Amino acid sequence: MEKILNIIEAMAHEKNLSIDSVIEAFKEAVIRTVKRLAGEEGNYEVVVDRDTQKYNIYRVVTVVADDDSRLENEPDNYMSVSEAQKYDEDIEEGDQIRTEFHLEDYGRTAASNLFRELEYHIQRRIEQDLFEKYRSKVGSIVIGTVSRIDDDENTYIEIGEIKGILSKRNRIKGESFKIGDTVKALLRFVSIDPKYGMHLELTRTAPKFLEELMRREVPEIQDRTVEIVGSARIPGERAKIALKTDRADVDPIGAAVGQRGVRINAVSEELNGENIDCIEYSAIPEIYITRALSPAVVQNVQIENKNTSQQKAIVKITKDQKAKAIGKSGINIRLASMLTKYQIELQEVEGSVQSDDTSHGSEQPKTNDLTALANLFK
Repeated sequence: MEKILNIIEAMAHEKNLSIDSVIEAFKEAVIRTVKRLAGEEGNYEVVVDRDTQKYNIYRVVTVVADDDSRLENEPDNYMSVSEAQKYDEDIEEGDQIRTEFHLEDYGRTAASNLFRELEYHIQRRIEQDLFEKYRSKVGSIVIGTVSRIDDDENTYIEIGEIKGILSKRNRIKGESFKIGDTVKALLRFVSIDPKYGMHLELTRTAPKFLEELMRREVPEIQDRTVEIVGSARIPGERAKIALKTDRADVDPIGAAVGQRGVRINAVSEELNGENIDCIEYSAIPEIYITRALSPAVVQNVQIENKNTSQQKAIVKITKDQKAKAIGKSGINIRLASMLTKYQIELQEVEGSVQSDDTSHGSEQPKTNDLTALANLFK
């Protein structure tokens, strides 16, 4: 079996594994085979010499004190120091005695057992390498081809060597796929099922998916000139994303939207027409909340419970702006609260906002920011 190392190298190239990984799999396979054939629970060690293309198997026995309880519980693995010194007077407690084991003595039975074990351990190495490969991609976008859709409307997607599962709950409302479609999704996590093996759980509804699409579409986000601070989504309907930059010469909103909205529209199209509001982040919570409630124009923002986890913002707003702040089915105020991490309560006040003071799209009027800033000094 000396030439088996040549086979190992061939297997490494064929399975796209490192030589070291396959050698470790070989060692495990040899030890499992030896224990099966020898019928012992002993400790074994396999030493591989890659220069000579040979390997040796050793049974390892550890020398312990005469009264050590392991002598009785594990007699195959331990030997008393007094017994060991009958063979070598220089042996001390803690030394190890190695006796060579010859697998070849077991003939074809050994060979067939070894190759079965090796096949098993190589497969485990392949799965482990794939697991590590895709685990490093968790939180990023993967692209694959739809191979099957089951009765529960779960979509199965082939991504390289692995199958991904896009469940119905992780799919944007209203979208559907057919076999052969190319799909982009966020890799949520990698799991190994005892029955179905390793698979990838995918999602198109997570806020992180929106952020990764923006990162791909906007060079300024990709090179970190513009930073995504946070995002909130109601998938397929509307989303808000907060952006900031330390560069005075860069407009984070303009960079994200792109000329004539080409960048933001590309992302919206991928999200089944989801409407995306881009908000310029502010470290001042009053201004941040004011911008997050766009397109509504608010009159005053007061922060309560500043030092607790249940932070609350009391937002005073005129009657004509209240509907905008709430949004259809409450979607605007929900997204603003999700984005800013504040519980937002609206309080109606007298007055109205002139139509030329309001803005459309994602950018807040400057007067609104100044109002919020002025509130800090009240």
